[in-house]
Amino acid sequence: MCTIGLGLAALGRPEYLNIRSAVSIDKSEAAFKENAFLVLDKAYACGVRFFDTAPSYGKGEAFLQEWNASRKHADVVLSSKWGYTYVANWKLGFLGPHEVKEHSLQKLKEQWQVTQGLLPKLKVYQIHSATFESAVLQNTAVLQHLFQLKKEFGLQLGLTVSGPKQKELLTEASEICLDNEPLFDSFQVTYNLFEQAAFEVLKQLKGAGRFLIVKEGLANGRIFLPTKTRNTLEGLALKYQVGIDAIALRFCMDAVGPNVVLSGAASTAQLTQNLCALNFQLTPSEIEQLKGAKMPTETYWHERSQLPWG
Repeated sequence: MCTIGLGLAALGRPEYLNIRSAVSIDKSEAAFKENAFLVLDKAYACGVRFFDTAPSYGKGEAFLQEWNASRKHADVVLSSKWGYTYVANWKLGFLGPHEVKEHSLQKLKEQWQVTQGLLPKLKVYQIHSATFESAVLQNTAVLQHLFQLKKEFGLQLGLTVSGPKQKELLTEASEICLDNEPLFDSFQVTYNLFEQAAFEVLKQLKGAGRFLIVKEGLANGRIFLPTKTRNTLEGLALKYQVGIDAIALRFCMDAVGPNVVLSGAASTAQLTQNLCALNFQLTPSEIEQLKGAKMPTETYWHERSQLPWG
């Protein structure tokens, strides 16, 4: 059964690759921490049990560690990653890259020293944004070390993918075996109304019993912009008495049937709206209608690369 989890990408850093409202907010670290705890508490109260973070989410991993330690919930499942480092250091209007990728054994060991603070609730540990360019899937030393962590701590190993070669990366990663068993159990993928290129591979992975996580279900906020699909979204939102965000998330749930679809809510109000996706199901004809919103994958990722950090 598919459920909604909470991703902390927008909760732990003051600027993020997204389309934000024009409403001014307090971007101090103290204000973000207070808000993150409010959203985490609201999520748990509403039945959310899966929480996903990463070292590159600013203070997101630290916030989740502190929240987890203070709340002591017995039934949460925590997920984190390695391979990206947050370098903007809470500087508003930072002009350079906000996060830097490094898929080396040294970076894995360095970031694990912090991430292991999420144990024993940490259940899913992922390579953050695996690419062919970083060659992480060919790095034997990294793969062997991940395998050791998997065995020692009982982790589900996974990877997240982004970019126009998602389906090729998923296929290659799913075939990697160590000691005659698949290395990766979990796959976190961008899938939404506009980017559906990985659909067939996701169905194959689901059939093989792999754990599937869908991210960016709202296309970094682009579903709220005027598009050819906007009238369809608004019509379905009226029918089901929810926001178009809930329609978009429900599409991910019903079209693919992953284990988790992540909400990237930055406030309790956004979270409440997102969770309305749990209250209905789209019909097969509605799913097919919404599939018509997809765009060429190269176009999708080019447009995403042009979004501002703010």
